[in-house]
Amino acid sequence: MFSQYLPKRKVNNGFAKKLIAYFIIPAVFLGLFLIVYSFGSNYFSSLFTDYELDLDLWQLIIIGVLGFYISFNFWNYWIPEVCYEKNNLLDNDFSDETKTQNESSFSFLDIDFERKSGEITLVLLNVLLLVFIATYNYEQFFEAVEKTKLSSDIHERVNAVIFSILMALGVILFYFKGGFNFDAKATALKKLAKVWIYLNSILIVSAIIKNSEYVSFFGLTYKRLGVYAFLILITIGLVYAFLKITRQKTNAYLFNQMVWYCYVLLLLCSFVNWGNLITNYNISVNKGVEPIFLSDLNFNDEARREYFLKNNLDGKLKETKREYEIHSYQEKSFLSKPLYYAFFEK
Repeated sequence: MFSQYLPKRKVNNGFAKKLIAYFIIPAVFLGLFLIVYSFGSNYFSSLFTDYELDLDLWQLIIIGVLGFYISFNFWNYWIPEVCYEKNNLLDNDFSDETKTQNESSFSFLDIDFERKSGEITLVLLNVLLLVFIATYNYEQFFEAVEKTKLSSDIHERVNAVIFSILMALGVILFYFKGGFNFDAKATALKKLAKVWIYLNSILIVSAIIKNSEYVSFFGLTYKRLGVYAFLILITIGLVYAFLKITRQKTNAYLFNQMVWYCYVLLLLCSFVNWGNLITNYNISVNKGVEPIFLSDLNFNDEARREYFLKNNLDGKLKETKREYEIHSYQEKSFLSKPLYYAFFEK
């Protein structure tokens, strides 16, 4: 396809003609005569010799090649044919042909056996989930836990909740990937799946409450905020799993929606200075204000300095190291440092 990207020899654009005729051609001749005259005059030769370019040639070449590659592919993009062929796999709605077909997932099972298998599976999983919710909440809210083990226990339980719900979504996607969405006999299967979604939402609420309790006792950290983010995404996933069943959508519908929500969440998170937020919150509630912890957070230096000065904590080893890092950042050029340090007072 390279020949398609080559420019035409004949220039039809009036602006391009003027640019070549009025600027490029005169500039070429001017440059050539400047080089010739520089051999006969020191003043002319100083135009080429009395300065030094402070450039890293390899960096310039790599950045130039990379920039050309990105811009070239932006303007001259190519989509493989297989992408067009498989594009229908990401449709949110079933085709008319799929609506009328109700094929089983396994060749050795009839559709009636698979439907009954799904009902039995979801009944057992609902009972198992009820037991797990009871034991999970008892261990979290009624059983005494040592402070040294509290952090690891909470993270393990939250991880268990996240993986449990991801597996739950997987089971729903397995049974409602095709004909069961339109099967008139699958009413019980749909009700059981909705019950399972409700029970998983209870599990999420329990995890949010426990994480909030953990924050109230020990303050905010990046990981505890990350737990909230994961739980929010999983809650959205359950909502769209419910909508998928009720609105008879494809599995790709759930995937498409979640990709957008993950992207939006990442985008929104980039606007917030989380290190500064954690620092201000922890100082206000007097939790999680250890000098080492606060010095390890990012972009919180103004609030951290003020707190250390007020409580006579400045001059500590970790804090001194942090101040050295700030100084080293500020010594760098504008394009080589985070913008936070470009506007931060020494």
